[in-house]
Amino acid sequence: MTQPTMSRSRIVWTLVLTSTATFMAALDNLVVTTALPVIREDLSASIGELGWVVNGYTLPFACLLLLAAAMGDRFGRRRVFAAGVVVFTAASAWAALASSTESLIAARAAQGAGAAALLPLSLTLISAAVPANRRGMAFGIWGAVNGVAVASGPLVGGTITEHISWHWIFWLNVPIGVLLLPLVLTRLAESRGPNSRLDIVGTALASAGLFGIVFAIVRGHEVGWSSSQVVLGFTAGAALLIGFVRWELHTPAPLLPMRFFRSRAFTAINIAGLLMFFGAFGSIFLLTQFLQFIQGFSPQEAGLRMLPWTVMPMFVAPLAGIVSDRIGGRPLVIGGFLSMAAGLGWLALVADPVVSYGSQLPGFVLAGLGMGLFFAPASAILMESVAPAEQGIASGVNNSVREVGGALGVAVLASVFAARGGYETPQLFTDGLVPALWLGVGALVAAAVAMLWMPTRRRALEMAGQGGKRSNLAEAVMPARNVGVLERPGHRMGNEDSA
Repeated sequence: MTQPTMSRSRIVWTLVLTSTATFMAALDNLVVTTALPVIREDLSASIGELGWVVNGYTLPFACLLLLAAAMGDRFGRRRVFAAGVVVFTAASAWAALASSTESLIAARAAQGAGAAALLPLSLTLISAAVPANRRGMAFGIWGAVNGVAVASGPLVGGTITEHISWHWIFWLNVPIGVLLLPLVLTRLAESRGPNSRLDIVGTALASAGLFGIVFAIVRGHEVGWSSSQVVLGFTAGAALLIGFVRWELHTPAPLLPMRFFRSRAFTAINIAGLLMFFGAFGSIFLLTQFLQFIQGFSPQEAGLRMLPWTVMPMFVAPLAGIVSDRIGGRPLVIGGFLSMAAGLGWLALVADPVVSYGSQLPGFVLAGLGMGLFFAPASAILMESVAPAEQGIASGVNNSVREVGGALGVAVLASVFAARGGYETPQLFTDGLVPALWLGVGALVAAAVAMLWMPTRRRALEMAGQGGKRSNLAEAVMPARNVGVLERPGHRMGNEDSA
């Protein structure tokens, strides 16, 4: 049976609803950072507790992405996506009402669990609703919205905290979530993956292994990388992930088919994504502090000065998505990494306690341009690298890898900063900032090199014509049959793209 052509209105609804939901989730990754000093004063929180206000969100978010994607494949992606909206909205109200750090940390963990259902499933819902030849543009819109959310978190958090109250950075999500839920249930088409079984053992091994690794990363900077709990976290996490790989190689219904990694496109985009988030998020973490602590800007003023970085993806990502439909995503992603590396390198070269904002501006613009070039083509590459029915779990893997990269980047760049500088004087802060930024540059250049391993679109088509077989990328360029199930509200039918 041929897949029905989705109406224009359903495509628009899918983009609007998934982008809005994931905007909330991505925004809450960083929105709390500029509110931490006020939260510390209001709740009498220690420095360690403030760290867990941030990391309490990151841990469940990173560790539950694979589980959420698998549950979407099994029980319906729209259904699990809607459940994520409910959990995230309720947890946001909980965080807004929190009167102690313990309650706030628990609420942030619940937010992370809800967000884990939103991010990977949004991509598969878009992929199911949008024709293959328009997905680059659709992912461009999605990428623009999420890029702005991630980068504007400090501005939004700083503005609301400065002019209203830190509680409202969480209250803001509640009316949005309440309005989203009925629309998600009525306006999104349902889709499922090919497997009817849920890999319980694989899910437990992957989630526990990721928890051990991410826990060790976020604690390494606080207690020292050689401390017993950090070493135990890395050791236990690595052992569990090795066990996960061994289990997946032998189970008949794996959570993550290891054959995904035979695709050079899938492997390259995941390695590159980890390195990009390592360099970008670690640098943003330090640069926002540089603007506030060293140059004396308020949280809102610092966020406004980051706008050339934060707004750029809104304009660049949709254009990058359209261009990627024509030429493929590989050159755009490589160009984006090199642009971000150039931007961070510029900021490292001009870094000085009394540097003018005009001198920093080119660095922010280049970084924003690069981020805009990354999001949409990277999503398209990922979706094209696997069969349509397996895009949910592929998205979960990719987002897990990115979150681990972001957490690792913040921890490692903060450690480099602490080893070479400190907060005692403006010059000492700058002395620590510069080598940390250069490490971020190195990670972004390495990400560009990793993408060179991915075959070009022309090469993929040439390989597809040899031996009568198609590569995964070629299957996306020349749509193959989809063995998944697509459901419009009230109807069920086979979901097959016309060959």
